[in-house]
Amino acid sequence: MEDIHYDLCIIGGGINGAGIARDAAGRGLSVLLVEAQDLAGATSSASTKLIHGGLRYLENREFSLVRKSLKEREILYRNAQHLIWPIECVLPFDAQRRPKWLLRMGLWLYDHLGGAKTLPNSTIVNFADDPTGRVLQESIKNGFKYADCQTDDTRLVIMNAVDAAARGAKILTYTQCDKLEIHEGRWRVGLKDTRGGDDSINISASMVVNATGPWVGSFLDSIGLEGTDPDLPTVRLVKGSHIILPRQYEGDHAYVLQQPDGRIVFVAPYEGQYTLVGTTEEEYEGDPRDARISDAEMAYLCDAYNAGFKQSVARSDVIFTYSGVRPLLDDGNASASRVTREHFIYHHKRYEAPFLSLYGGKLTAYRSVSEEIVDQLMRLSGRMNKGWTEREPLVGGDIGDAGFSGFIARQKQQYPWLPDDLLHRYAHSYGTRMDYFLHGVEALDGLGAHYGDHVYKAEIDYLRTYEWALSAQDVIWRRSKFALHFSDETLANIEAAFSPSE
Repeated sequence: MEDIHYDLCIIGGGINGAGIARDAAGRGLSVLLVEAQDLAGATSSASTKLIHGGLRYLENREFSLVRKSLKEREILYRNAQHLIWPIECVLPFDAQRRPKWLLRMGLWLYDHLGGAKTLPNSTIVNFADDPTGRVLQESIKNGFKYADCQTDDTRLVIMNAVDAAARGAKILTYTQCDKLEIHEGRWRVGLKDTRGGDDSINISASMVVNATGPWVGSFLDSIGLEGTDPDLPTVRLVKGSHIILPRQYEGDHAYVLQQPDGRIVFVAPYEGQYTLVGTTEEEYEGDPRDARISDAEMAYLCDAYNAGFKQSVARSDVIFTYSGVRPLLDDGNASASRVTREHFIYHHKRYEAPFLSLYGGKLTAYRSVSEEIVDQLMRLSGRMNKGWTEREPLVGGDIGDAGFSGFIARQKQQYPWLPDDLLHRYAHSYGTRMDYFLHGVEALDGLGAHYGDHVYKAEIDYLRTYEWALSAQDVIWRRSKFALHFSDETLANIEAAFSPSE
């Protein structure tokens, strides 16, 4: 690769980096995306798994952010129904937190601010007459229901990268950018293998985007560029933690619990068998990859849950936790809850070759942020290629006008031998890409070796070939959540499949 040139090199394989790669590749740019670890290995896999407008941001008067997010929610749901699905959110009323008129006004705005939509409008609910009230504290008499969307955040990143690769982008995981300098009017990019190898290569690029999320500032510092731009924004690192409990209630709806400090905590179904509770906001220092839940966060989430539900939970009930560090654009606000979720694109104008750094942002807005960045790159490079991702389904999402239920019915006809639970898992994880490893197969034994729990060699081979899975951990935590569901024997068999002898 020493002599290879790309139009664009993107540093960072989270949701924004993958989204930028997809958009740019679709506009005809030659694209290289490099990620120091695995795709979605940090913040992008540690969200609350929601595609939403951000109801609580209305309280901060961030109307523009909410409007854009609601519009994006509609676009993403339309274009990726295999990965994004509607979820009913139940918001109990608490007179000590916010007055009823304020909630009704906020929900009315939430219903209408984004323009035309397919999700239903909000309603008032009496919990004495509604099944969603059965698990709530007796003192909670009424509330509201509204609609948002839920997602598999990690697979959303992966599928954006798959889409980019299908359009010609080169994706390099476990590859660190350790040098960035101008050479003969282009960027000379030094790349190093982070898996312990000594291999180091250089490529050239006409343009570079720093999409390293919480490392946006430290990356610039590591390559000696941070001190060269005195007006650089600063990032405020805020940790968000979640706890996962055994499933606490029936139904596919979520609860939105108001807290004494003004925040809200989501309680949502997760992976069928579990209930997810989050999130927190705690100032963070250190390496974002080392983020772990603190005792204070654990207590906060358990207390938030217990204040809303009849059946209390204790720390001993928590079976898993995860934490991620949000790279918020520091607007000087003293409260982490009120720091803006808007993004900022910084153009390092002192360099003759275009170089952009992305600060802040949120999961729901990734597509529009990616489009904005590539639009700017187009202008800087004198190109006229227009954006396209608003209209085009994400790879795997080309399921037809009958929607996801129609797609499931069609796949059942095509693969009648697949067990229902396995067919649904394939359909949600891969969409139409499931045909890549199912086409021509007529029975389960045609999928190759069975590792246990309906995990077959054909799927693992697909993940290795098309989704850059280089280890069992890449498979069982990021490209799937097998580690939460399957037996130790199955996980050991998957591990063995990645051994050198395989």
